[in-house]
Amino acid sequence: MDSPTTFALTEHSPALWRVTFDNPPVNLVDAAMTRELGALLTRAEESDTLAVIVFDSADPDFYLAHFDLSDENESKRALAHPEEIHPWTRVLTRLMTLPVVTIASVRGRARGAGSEFLLATDIRFASREKAVIGQFEIGMSAVPGGGPATLLPGLVGRGRTFEILFGGLDYDGALAERYGYMNRAFPDAELDAFVDDFASRVAQFDLHTIRDIKHFVNLATKRPDSELKDQMDAFWAATNRPAQQHVAKHLFEAGLQQRSDLERDLPQWVTRFQCRPGADGE
Repeated sequence: MDSPTTFALTEHSPALWRVTFDNPPVNLVDAAMTRELGALLTRAEESDTLAVIVFDSADPDFYLAHFDLSDENESKRALAHPEEIHPWTRVLTRLMTLPVVTIASVRGRARGAGSEFLLATDIRFASREKAVIGQFEIGMSAVPGGGPATLLPGLVGRGRTFEILFGGLDYDGALAERYGYMNRAFPDAELDAFVDDFASRVAQFDLHTIRDIKHFVNLATKRPDSELKDQMDAFWAATNRPAQQHVAKHLFEAGLQQRSDLERDLPQWVTRFQCRPGADGE
């Protein structure tokens, strides 16, 4: 595995790794990050000693902002080859079946693909004050592509899944904990110490037992990978429709994917540019 450019990998011990996302300006999930996470997962799958990976962020404002929406070739490739599994879908499905414990330590914004990444991890701990989680895609006239329609119901229930996906709003750490979106939320000053202690504790245990537990829990809870592929296909289909292109054009003009007020308060901005039925659009 070459040295990653979108995150830092720290090997605290043969049993415990930490991945710290660092992809300025706002920690986008882009092609490079997707590729490097794939290489990381390959190395983790091949390890005979690894028990736990903690995923956190070097940016206190953005954990993983969302998927990179600026690459028009990405959309063209996906639409031209619907039989292929998108690389981001493959990362998420591999993460769910990875034979180690994956823990997300969430501080900052995790929307869209950022939220999808969290849902694919085993355990999620959040800063009560500084975590911001949500699926904003409905505001861009698109279905979320990374599987939240499949992954959220088992965590939060049917009604709250609809609330999250139809509302396109943000959830702070405290509310996300109450809904089951996050396992637990802590005062920000306590988050790092708790995650470190918990991860170190789990890393001490027998590796075969850890793998068996994850295997049997996945048997009881994991939905077919094909459901995630279908949702990604629906996302890319949406990018080819005028309603999505209308919103995306205005969002990029207003500061999407930059360190901007728009990115800080994205769910409110998407409502400004809706192409209403009967409107001329652009």
